[in-house]
Amino acid sequence: QEQLVESGGGLVQPGGSLRLSCTASGFTLDTYAIGWFRQAPGKERDMVSCINGVDDRTYYADSVKVRFTISRDNAKNTVYLQMNSLKPEDTAVYYCAARGSQGTYDYWGQGTQVTDSS
Repeated sequence: QEQLVESGGGLVQPGGSLRLSCTASGFTLDTYAIGWFRQAPGKERDMVSCINGVDDRTYYADSVKVRFTISRDNAKNTVYLQMNSLKPEDTAVYYCAARGSQGTYDYWGQGTQVTDSS
């Protein structure tokens, strides 16, 4: 069964860092585009970053450019989101999702909570 599992969330002070992981089981991530999304309370789910499956090109929302870095480790079947200089407005549930050749995000993780501790 295809599954994505996020980990690495937690409490963090403003200016701190976290690294989120998105690990796949039941399929290999290397041919999929992987997106990281977040949803804050009362707000819609927005894309934060994504990495292409073919050429590893990356995309970042303006709100996280320079501060966040997406990367993949195909040997571990995992995609990471390194988050630095965290701000209170980064508080949200973070989800990863896999987009296949059909262009739709077919697989989603259950989410991991990132919370500002101030």
